[in-house]
Amino acid sequence: MKENDYIRFDWAIKRILRDKANFAILEGLFSVLLGKPITIIEVLESESNQQTLEDKFNRVDMMVKSENDEIFIVEVQLTRDLHFMKRILYGTSKAITEHIKLGDSYKNVKKIYSINVLYFDLGKGEDYLYHGRTTFTGCFKKDELKIKKRELDALEGKDRYVETDIFPEYYLIRVNHFNEVAKTPIEEWMSFLKDGKISKDTTTPGLKEAEEKLRVANMDDSERKEYFSHIDAIMSQNDTIETYRLEGRAAGIAEGRAVGIVEGEAIGLKRGEAIGLEKGEAIGLKKKAIEMARSLKSQGVDNLIISKASGLTVDEIEKL
Repeated sequence: MKENDYIRFDWAIKRILRDKANFAILEGLFSVLLGKPITIIEVLESESNQQTLEDKFNRVDMMVKSENDEIFIVEVQLTRDLHFMKRILYGTSKAITEHIKLGDSYKNVKKIYSINVLYFDLGKGEDYLYHGRTTFTGCFKKDELKIKKRELDALEGKDRYVETDIFPEYYLIRVNHFNEVAKTPIEEWMSFLKDGKISKDTTTPGLKEAEEKLRVANMDDSERKEYFSHIDAIMSQNDTIETYRLEGRAAGIAEGRAVGIVEGEAIGLKRGEAIGLEKGEAIGLKKKAIEMARSLKSQGVDNLIISKASGLTVDEIEKL
């Protein structure tokens, strides 16, 4: 164990970042992603971030509330999930309904950010960070719809245009696709998420705090034992998944070869039938030509004339 070995991010979310004393780490990540200062005031518990037994090593998430009454759902996904997109949609929708009371005005709907740290390949794309949000675009003019709203109490009777900021926003951080030299704040965060590296002179929000509080060396013996047990479980699970993947690939290749052999035999049979038919037709034509030549020859027709009529050579006719 090295002095600069840092605790994996999934374990940190599970055990360490839920502590108010460590909120600055996640605040730094959020601030870098959104490009504005974010302050967390509390961790929220709800049905949307309860872990099941099968998720024990596969994923971990948490939900926090900012001082601006925004809700952040942070999820770390370690292995592939076929229904991942549906799940994050469900998570944001559930968070909205959980935090508005029956009968409340719709103005109390919370802004939700879904931040997903993915350690598996998702979709097709070259970037390591994707951002999605809801906008309304004109079908013909291609302009973005902005909704006009009058807020007399807050804006002194002036009109303002409210964009679709209230809709959930999604950040997909594809950790395995990051292969850059860390120069910008987001690149430094990516380097930490992927390889657990933090520059000693970093000024990136959240990483200085991570450098101080997420050292494996700072754990006591009991915590360290539990942590390494968690790592072993993840490695074992990944090995199992990789084994199944390779076995599936091998089975697919074998099946493909078997199909190829059957298809090859079918193609060969078809070609053989075509060749046989062609040869059979040629033999049949030759036989008819010989019969014609014999008939004409018996009638005393000159061999040269017979050759032109039957297609046989004079030598062939003389041998009949």
